[in-house]
Amino acid sequence: MSKRPRITPAQALEAAVKQPAEMVGQAVERALDPLASMLKRAALKRAERDSDQFSDKPTETPKAKSPAPGKPGLAVSPLAVKFPRLPPIAGVEIATGRAGFYKHAREDVLLMRFAEGTTAAGVFTRHGIGSAPVDWCKKQLAASKGEDIRALVVNAGCANSFTGRPGADAVRRVATAVGKRFDCRQRDVMMASTGVIGVVLDDGKITHRLPELEHRLAQDAWPAAAAAIMTTDTFPKGATAVADIDGHKVTINGIAKGSGMIAPDMATMLAFVATDATIAPGALQTLVSLYTRTTFNAVTVDGDRSTNDTLLLFATGAAGAPRIHRAGDKRLADFREKLEGVLLDLALQLVRDGEGATKFVKINVTGAESHASARKIARTIAESPLVKTAFAGEDANWGRIVMAVGRADEPVARERVTVKFGNLVAAHDGMVASNYSEAKMSAYMKKPELEVSVDVGVGRGSATVWTCDLTKQYVAINGDYRS
Repeated sequence: MSKRPRITPAQALEAAVKQPAEMVGQAVERALDPLASMLKRAALKRAERDSDQFSDKPTETPKAKSPAPGKPGLAVSPLAVKFPRLPPIAGVEIATGRAGFYKHAREDVLLMRFAEGTTAAGVFTRHGIGSAPVDWCKKQLAASKGEDIRALVVNAGCANSFTGRPGADAVRRVATAVGKRFDCRQRDVMMASTGVIGVVLDDGKITHRLPELEHRLAQDAWPAAAAAIMTTDTFPKGATAVADIDGHKVTINGIAKGSGMIAPDMATMLAFVATDATIAPGALQTLVSLYTRTTFNAVTVDGDRSTNDTLLLFATGAAGAPRIHRAGDKRLADFREKLEGVLLDLALQLVRDGEGATKFVKINVTGAESHASARKIARTIAESPLVKTAFAGEDANWGRIVMAVGRADEPVARERVTVKFGNLVAAHDGMVASNYSEAKMSAYMKKPELEVSVDVGVGRGSATVWTCDLTKQYVAINGDYRS
């Protein structure tokens, strides 16, 4: 039997470019599993290196005392991180305002204007219901092929999902109004919404504010943008990086929102990333499709996927770097690494802001039959209500971990299963460890950041998923979400 030829990362990326945009993510997952695993391991190393998330050093996080800028009455997550300084990006202008989708006073609409020639790509929910803005973006990106995208409009407070033709008409009217003001086609305007499902978007609330929003456009409004798209988030989420492309410095900025209904099947609730690099839309599509797998698709809060999941990546070309047409171009090596780092940073912030979360948990699975098998086991552990409530109660209940491993219905060798909490061995070779110490385990579980590692003893597949605990506050937040 002949051996399969080894596929290099560049060849894999080139192959992905040739796929239709809507098939890229699935094709990459099927055909490029070794590449994705390699990239994933690199991302994990960077995350641990850059943030020391799982060291014994005390973490500098805000106390859960001050009121959050989103929904009234929610305290800032004890796992929150400070919003970074996001520098201006040439070719991107931002404005926020209050359209009135919430009863209380807060900004709830975001407008971004992009320079002529901006390219774009996106990945969207594969949820069976979907939403009007998701449908709009997919259709218009296909029509324009991602060329010359001029604006983005985002609202919080109304998801405009499961709203039929009226919801679609509302999206179209907003895009038409923005196109007239910015002298562009309606297909050059991207749309996104988040909030309550089943309510038709009152587009007049947005179009009425367009003159004010246009007047307020500025390059340095990234913090306001991140805050305006929040729903039950308790802190705004942002990330930034500088990359080198053929001797030219380019900047990558990203913002995201998400706290509950997080178990992405493409990206996150909402995430918007912009760069001043010059990259063709086909290459952008390949990159965003590939890297969501190792970032947003590797986190879960509650196991529920949103109807509105949207990740959009914009490239203005204003930095003066050469135009890159191929995702595998060696000149993009540093950019690829930095882009994945920004996406991973944003994804981990979603977990830190999980509704009611008090524990940030990293789940490692090794020794699985394949990466896909390891990933399924890890997600089953991470999404188990019994496991998550044990984290909340600071109970090192390794029996629940073992239960979740078996429930994943993936190959495991029971007599070789090992479970560790941090560096402490709870179970080894299919039974409780001989040196198990309840006192040490209990002390470890009091940490705000935990790591659980499981080896299932059948192969070389591995995967990592990040999650949080499940507390009474999660029930309180979601029990009266609409009120």
